[in-house]
Amino acid sequence: MFRTIYTFLIIGLLVIPSAFAQTEADAIQAMLEERDQEIKELLGPKGTDYTQDQRDRLKDIINDVINYQSMAEHALGDTYDEISEEEREEFVSLFSTIIRDNSLNRLDIYRAEVTYNSIEVNQDSAYVATTAQLEDVRTSVDYNLQDFNDTWMITDMTIDEVSTADSYNRQFQSIIRQRGFDALMDSLRRRASRSST
Repeated sequence: MFRTIYTFLIIGLLVIPSAFAQTEADAIQAMLEERDQEIKELLGPKGTDYTQDQRDRLKDIINDVINYQSMAEHALGDTYDEISEEEREEFVSLFSTIIRDNSLNRLDIYRAEVTYNSIEVNQDSAYVATTAQLEDVRTSVDYNLQDFNDTWMITDMTIDEVSTADSYNRQFQSIIRQRGFDALMDSLRRRASRSST
């Protein structure tokens, strides 16, 4: 009798996390698919001219699922722990402005058809592997996500095996080593200023 109860308890402990992960995986895919559909509807046919309001709306849809705080910390690396709170806040603000602006550089990529290859959920983190196909070009686009207060958000994107956060980290650390953190901030301020014009 006790052995039977014990067996059911073990099975239950195995099934519940698996079911939870599957439910979360479905929720993540639904969220990303809804975002993709919103972007495609707003983009319209190729060659469409966009008003500033439409461009701002596209920026919001594309970027509002990104956690800039987490991505910025990764991008700055150990330097993030060495700077003041005020410098951190300005860095995250400048970083997010630049990322948002860059997201509209090549709007055609958002017209790609997306295939979800796998979604792995491990407690409050997840990894999504997709393939985006635009005409004859296939591109692997993978996402790292984190659960922030019951909301899944992207903390990094890897395109053709190149991590966005790692790429920025290499750029930033190179500038810091050669010219210092202040020089990096000056560069980011100039880039962010161009973004807002």
